[in-house]
Amino acid sequence: MGSFKNQETLYAQLLSHLRKIYPDHEASIADTIMEKLNSFSQKHPSEPSIGERWDETDVVLITYGDSIVDKSKAPLAAFKDFVQRYIKDVFTVIHILPFFPFSSDDGFSVIDYLQVNPDLGDWSDIAALNEEADLMMDLVINHVSRESLWFADYIADKPPGNRFFIELPKDTDVSLVTRPRSSPLLVPVNTHRGMKYLWATFSDDQIDLNFENPEVLLTFVDIFLEYIYQGSRIVRLDAVTFLWKTLGTRCVHLPQTHEVVKLLRTIMDSVTNNGIVLTETNVPNEENRSYFGNSDEAHMIYQFGLPPLLLHSFFKGNCAHLADWARDLSTMPEGCTGLNFSASHDGIGLRALEGVLSEYEVEDLIDGMHRFGGFVSLKSNSDGSKSPYEINISLFDALQGTRRGPDQWQVQRFICSQAIMLALKGMPAVYIHSLLATPNHMEGVEHSGRTRSINRRKWDMEELTPLLDQAHTPNKEVLRAISELIEVRKSCPAFHPDAHQEIVDIDPAIFCMVRESHLSERPQKILALFNITGYNQPITLKNRPELSDYPHWRDLITKEPIEGMLALHELSPYQVLWLQAD
Repeated sequence: MGSFKNQETLYAQLLSHLRKIYPDHEASIADTIMEKLNSFSQKHPSEPSIGERWDETDVVLITYGDSIVDKSKAPLAAFKDFVQRYIKDVFTVIHILPFFPFSSDDGFSVIDYLQVNPDLGDWSDIAALNEEADLMMDLVINHVSRESLWFADYIADKPPGNRFFIELPKDTDVSLVTRPRSSPLLVPVNTHRGMKYLWATFSDDQIDLNFENPEVLLTFVDIFLEYIYQGSRIVRLDAVTFLWKTLGTRCVHLPQTHEVVKLLRTIMDSVTNNGIVLTETNVPNEENRSYFGNSDEAHMIYQFGLPPLLLHSFFKGNCAHLADWARDLSTMPEGCTGLNFSASHDGIGLRALEGVLSEYEVEDLIDGMHRFGGFVSLKSNSDGSKSPYEINISLFDALQGTRRGPDQWQVQRFICSQAIMLALKGMPAVYIHSLLATPNHMEGVEHSGRTRSINRRKWDMEELTPLLDQAHTPNKEVLRAISELIEVRKSCPAFHPDAHQEIVDIDPAIFCMVRESHLSERPQKILALFNITGYNQPITLKNRPELSDYPHWRDLITKEPIEGMLALHELSPYQVLWLQAD
């Protein structure tokens, strides 16, 4: 934990943030936060510095607490057994999606932020997983469940909850508000004071919190510190985009929202040496990158452009748009990085494609995913129209074919997609259902009535174990391939999140990059090549003679040497090469 050696500096930082959020109360709020931090520091003494915040060994596994179930034990205990049996020491961080008591949205409508859902286990199970890897936890900061005690207080007009929510007249004009959903923004609530209308960005069970009330912020500071104490190296700020509301604006990315993120980063940096604040902002790329601030806001942001652009590249057999997007990764602010992921518990977001792909290209991709068993969900626009928000599909089935239809290359294509994600500049994250090659879970959609359930299967270990233990199943092939790629990545300083990256344009059918570590004690250059088509592709590096004419290469994945000029070689369908010059 942090040492608090310079309390004056810390206090000045807090005042600077709070003056922009609560200009009439900054001193008293800063005093309260300092008391909380000093109390935390006394209970949890400082630790010696451990060096870098991240390195090439860091890889995140994303999972629900009950993605693996076993009738004989609690789901969190069952998941630990799975980790020890199949992926021991593969992942350095485990992101357990909200594991708290909840009322809807598979955990993102939190009833109690400080309890473990008893259906999953308890805090001792969380601690046991922390023995296997560092943890990432979700701070669901924008909204809370209608079944929470805070909301019960609101209904009864009792403190503190009676001032925790945003109450507006029924006929308030909210047409300018940016929405990720098509449901009404203001939801009716029966209270002891009569019918009231509350702001609910996501659903009528997820009621937005009123951060204009400083008590709300202070409450979340307590929760934030508790998660750090419970082993969370990374705290994910869920839906933080929408945190502050001002009528007459889009109510996204407001200055107060950015300042709250900066405040949480200051708190994180004061109590831990390697903690990470991660923002979840599913918006176009430039808006997303704004959460880096001036290297004083989020340590890390989700790379929301990667999943749909990967999918588009393999669907069309053309990586031009992906290559253009990936060039931006080379210009990360100092002390910041991106979380690279190809799939998650949510769908494949489409907002990051705005201004990148044409409407026709997006519609073509959506039509293809419909043919592969997927769905599309919509968002409301300020003009009253609706537009595509995300594709709901298992990534494994999304890559079952191309725009020509399904083919025999599903497993190879899928592994190639994961190899690209693992090689890009940033910290990689693998969703449990990508690791397990889980197909579309149609039974889940039918049971829940929600299209996102297509990618949220709960695997029974009795059913999963044979699939992972048999010799030739897609599940085993993918699990083994991803694990092996991660082990190679961990040994390569050129894959450090901060290492140099250059995208090399050679052919739309081949995604190509150079990753290079300039550390004097660990210099390394890797040429990474990925054939994103089902056809043999010649390696054409005519404009890069220092690469194409070098006579001796070694593939870090297969350990095999590649002799002679690369121009004399070709890539087989969906082949991956991570080459180091020998």
